[in-house]
Parts: sequence; structure tokens; C-alpha cells
Amino acid sequence: MARIVIIGSGMMGSALAFPARENGHEVRLVGTHLDSEIIDCCRETGKHPKLPLPFPEGVEFHKVEEVSRALEGADLVIGGVSSFGVDWFGDVILPLIPKHVPVLSVTKGLMDLEDGTLITYPEVWKRKLEKAGKKLSLNAVGGPCTSYELVQHDQTEVAFCGDDPDVLMKLRDLMSTDYYHISLSTDVTGVESAVALKNGYALAVALTIGLNKAEFGEDSPLHYNSQAAVFGQAVREMKKLLDLQGAGSLDNLCVGAGDLYVTVYGGRTRLVGILLGKGYTIDEAREELNGVTLESLVVAERVARAVRKLAAAGRCDLSDFPLLMCVDGIISERKKCDIPWDSFRYTAL
Repeated sequence: MARIVIIGSGMMGSALAFPARENGHEVRLVGTHLDSEIIDCCRETGKHPKLPLPFPEGVEFHKVEEVSRALEGADLVIGGVSSFGVDWFGDVILPLIPKHVPVLSVTKGLMDLEDGTLITYPEVWKRKLEKAGKKLSLNAVGGPCTSYELVQHDQTEVAFCGDDPDVLMKLRDLMSTDYYHISLSTDVTGVESAVALKNGYALAVALTIGLNKAEFGEDSPLHYNSQAAVFGQAVREMKKLLDLQGAGSLDNLCVGAGDLYVTVYGGRTRLVGILLGKGYTIDEAREELNGVTLESLVVAERVARAVRKLAAAGRCDLSDFPLLMCVDGIISERKKCDIPWDSFRYTAL
């Protein structure tokens, strides 16, 4: 039996308590400084307020003030913060983790540097640790997985990525179940970039749902031709972006495309995309979804900003990313939704 400590009681981090505890491990779920009410609810009811089933018996719940005690004797730390908690996790939590304890992050996203380089969150944390003279085994989870379906034991295929194959195999042994299936990859940039990119592109697919609601009525049947057209263009652009990072393998693209598929069909990204497609400005959409974290907007803005810099430096062609530029125009320039359909055409004669 291992001791697994989950930092961040958001839905995905909390959902991983299910396979971890069901495998017989001791599980401690620690809320961040923003999660006090969630931890109170978990303690009182044994259930996360946003997940459909109660936690397996024996999961412990801790507030952030108890984090040092919760980390005692840990064999694995799972980072369950949102992308808005990346700096907090790197500055506050990672320094507390002993060097021999591996970290597994569920946080999806990218940071863009001044020269247009995109780096993963594990790379962000690695650079922070290097400045502090510390090294940890930083690993991450990618792939199509919604928290509420994982809790309900829906068959789920994900990828764990990290630098050390031996560590990855150990993590798979700890977490895999008959419903949670884990592939392994040492291409951290590829896996993490693929699953981050899908956020912005899932929003793009959801635009078509909003457009059709605006044209045909709120309760009109879904139109799949337009969704599929944007989905195909999204995968094409994701492949080009992965190629720019030297990570355009089929495995990485499949992880990203699968995650794109599941994200289109539910969650916050779908909601904001529909609103924007219906004609809301980005400010109106934010107001409508007050209190909902919109990580897809952050990813889209960062990636578009990076691509513009790379194009200016002659490292890519901006015309290869019409869908990304469309989404960025809606977010950054407050433009109305106007999908550039003809720019998706290609010729392979």
C-alpha cells in the first residue's frame, strides 16, 4: 500500500482519489487556499460537491493549513490545481515535497515565452526548482478523461508522461485499474502540448453549435457537418503546432484529438464556445459564466500570441492557422464569431 497525496480538490484531482483508493492505497485529499468550502463538504458528506458519487471509504480530507502534515510519508503527490494555480503550486507546494517523491500533475496548459516558445507546466516547475537548487520527478497526465465519468468507472484511456521510464511504470502500477488504462510516454512536450491545445480548439468547435442555435433556434437539432468541419481543421492545426515543437508524432496527435473530442461534448469550454457562437462578446460570455474558470481562453490567447511571434520570425506561416486566428480575434479583439470556412480548404492533387 502506498500513501498518495492529492493537492487541489478540483474535480479532476479529486476524481483520481477513486482509482487510487480503490487500489488499496491511503489517499489524502488536500484543498488549496481556495478550496476550504469543498473540503468542509467532503468531510461532512464524504462526497465532492460536483462529483456524482461519494468517495471510496477511507479517503482523508485536509485543508491547506495541514499540507505539511498531509505530505508526511507520501509515496506520490498528485497536483490537482487548475492552470490558474500553476505558480502557487510551484512556489508553495513543490518546495515542500521530498526529493524522492514523484509528482503527477493533471493540470493542462502552456506558457508562452517572449520569443514565441511554448513550454509545458512541468517545464515551468522544473525551471522554478532549478533556481532553488532542487530536483523532483515531474510527471503529468494527458488524454480524454472527464472527472465525473472516471468516478463512474467509464472505460478511460490516458497517457502518463515524464522523463524517467522506471518512475512512469511505478506510477502506472499505483494508479491503473480495470477501467483506468494508462499508456506511458517520455515525450512530455508532446503529450502535454497536445492536451493543452485541445482546449482552445474545443472552444472553436463549440462555436458552430452556438452559430446554429442563433440561426435555427435554441432548441433546433444539433448540426454535425459544421462541427466535424471545424474538428478536422482543429486536428490539422494541432498537428502543425506539435510539429513546430518537434512533437508531432501520431501518438501525441491521437491523445490530443481524443481529448478534443471529449471536451467538445461537455464542460466549461463547450459553454463559452456556444455563447460566443450565438453572438455574445467575450466580455458578455465571461459575465454569463461568472465564477467559472475558463482555461480554454488562456490557452488560446497564449498559443495565438506565440504563433504570431513565430510567424514574424519566419518560423511558421500564419495562414496555416486560420481557426486559431479566428478564436483569437474573438477573444483578444472582441470580434464577432465569423468562421473562415473557405480557408480550411486544401488541395492534394
